[in-house]
Amino acid sequence: MPLLQVDKLTKTYGGGKPAVNELSMQIREGRCTALLGPNGAGKTTTLRMLAGLLAPTSGSIAFKSQEGGDVRESVGYLPQYPAFPNWMSGKEFLTYAGRLAHQSKREAAGRALELLERVGLAEAAGKRIGGYSGGMKQRLGIAQAIIHRPQLLMLDEPVSALDPIGRREVMSLLAELKKETTILFSTHVLHDAEAVCDDVLIIRDGRTALAGELRAVMRAHARPVITLQLAEGHETWLRQLAGRPYVRHIDLQPNEARIGVDDLEAARTALLQDILASGVSLVRLEAGSATLEDLFMEAVKS
Repeated sequence: MPLLQVDKLTKTYGGGKPAVNELSMQIREGRCTALLGPNGAGKTTTLRMLAGLLAPTSGSIAFKSQEGGDVRESVGYLPQYPAFPNWMSGKEFLTYAGRLAHQSKREAAGRALELLERVGLAEAAGKRIGGYSGGMKQRLGIAQAIIHRPQLLMLDEPVSALDPIGRREVMSLLAELKKETTILFSTHVLHDAEAVCDDVLIIRDGRTALAGELRAVMRAHARPVITLQLAEGHETWLRQLAGRPYVRHIDLQPNEARIGVDDLEAARTALLQDILASGVSLVRLEAGSATLEDLFMEAVKS
């Protein structure tokens, strides 16, 4: 049995369109899974139901070795916008979280110091949380989420509000933590998911669009892709590429396009001929394979 088994999980608010619509998934023990999807896909609602903070409309959530008990004993959860008592120190906050998890005063205090060291906040243990940076608060939030040694750590957009330094700190921490516990995290930063996760679950309109082990998914959906960058002023020409016979799909950005093709060599030759014939100014042309971002765009648009 997997660590977590979800079957036809559904959540509807006020009788409207389901935010999560018969979602089924498995989380394997000792794995790191990225939960991906566009805004409104149902990621946060899903995580809140898995954390026991929101009751499903229908469907089931089953944890390994958790029969009828409180699922919150098995999970640690960090919301996208965590709130902290800014007047508390980091040590006081983690000790308080440990006490809420039914730890003794001694155990909670010891665990607080252990985790502050682990997340790189030992020197700020006595400092008020109101003086912490965004990255420090996220690391403190992760520490409180694992204070009770959960079987599953769930994080909702843990790096979305951080600067590059804070994001790197948090992702490095997750890379370490996944050696010790199972992790499920949602993110919009696909590069981070590709770098850290073992498995991927892409949802769209509350349903599974694509799921599986990341490497297997990438192999199964491997597609040749050409990245084309032109000088400014050629947006109209780029848009016209969508009608070329060698283009399977195209993702347009200002002065740039990622072009999915079937035959890489034939498409590259035809594209270069089009460029020469039109006289557009080429800045960069790269040929390679589809990335997780390419798969994501296909999954949520199809």
